[in-house]
Amino acid sequence: MSHIPASDSPPDSPSTQIVASAKAGPGTRLVRALVPALPFIWLLIFFLTPFIIVFKMSLSEPATAQPPYVPVIDWSEGLNGLLDALSQFNFENFTLLTDDWLYAASALSSLRIAAISTILLLLVGFPMAYAMAKAPEKHKPLLLMMVILPFWTSFLIRVYAWIGILKPEGLLNMVLQGIGVIDQPLQILNTDTAIFIGVVYSYLPFMVLPLYATLDKLDWTLLEAAQDLGCPPWRAFWQVTVPLALPGIAAGALLCFIPIVGEYVIPELLGGPDSLMIGKTLSDEFFRNRDWPLASAVAVVLLIIVIGPVMIFRELETRRLEKSR
Repeated sequence: MSHIPASDSPPDSPSTQIVASAKAGPGTRLVRALVPALPFIWLLIFFLTPFIIVFKMSLSEPATAQPPYVPVIDWSEGLNGLLDALSQFNFENFTLLTDDWLYAASALSSLRIAAISTILLLLVGFPMAYAMAKAPEKHKPLLLMMVILPFWTSFLIRVYAWIGILKPEGLLNMVLQGIGVIDQPLQILNTDTAIFIGVVYSYLPFMVLPLYATLDKLDWTLLEAAQDLGCPPWRAFWQVTVPLALPGIAAGALLCFIPIVGEYVIPELLGGPDSLMIGKTLSDEFFRNRDWPLASAVAVVLLIIVIGPVMIFRELETRRLEKSR
């Protein structure tokens, strides 16, 4: 009885994969090609296309019409309609942003509030993530659920709840007056303090979860080795734990900083009418002034501002991964 010699290549070797790919039908190869292409298709449809529309509006002029800007490309005229619209585009709206200090002040205020809030989130979130990572394995699922639990309630309802807590006759002032800490109600609502409280509460899970994911994989024997070599616990924390947790710190900071810069709901509800943030300014331009081209120019500038930290983080991560190889 003859025996067919078995292949010397392991099942997952490159040669085996090449043979399997060659035997696969065109439908299978198409599916395999679509899988890595899906994220790019998603970005093309839901990011690049809306950005092109907003950028087109930023080069237009405001008008009392529907939609409230010109030129609108007349596709019925074909190429002539497109060329006629392109000839009317200009960068005047971007020039207006430099002439009016309001937009620069809004951007700077948003960056300031986002930076301070991110630092506060890190100061609050790092001990929480550290305690979760050090907790017994049987308690970790419960702790994770407690962090995620606020997402089960509407974001708007949670922000409205803080109005009831922070207003002069609210729960916080009632408790402080009841225990004799203050004599008169504190004016916290409609201030930057209320914005910081609302932002830190709302975005805390976005800081805790990346930190926990990083700290949970930390080799705790490194801390024990540092202490065995005479390193005090606080020094071991700064020289061992913090450097190893930097990827989680950077990821959490970006996840918080970028959306906070464009935050609208929290400053509108907790900051009051005098709060100055770029998201609120955008809303006023779109819905009150009906100046869509100028608002679109602000949105384009804001996108450029927030893309900067992302590109820096990507470059640093690339260098870190190259060094670790």
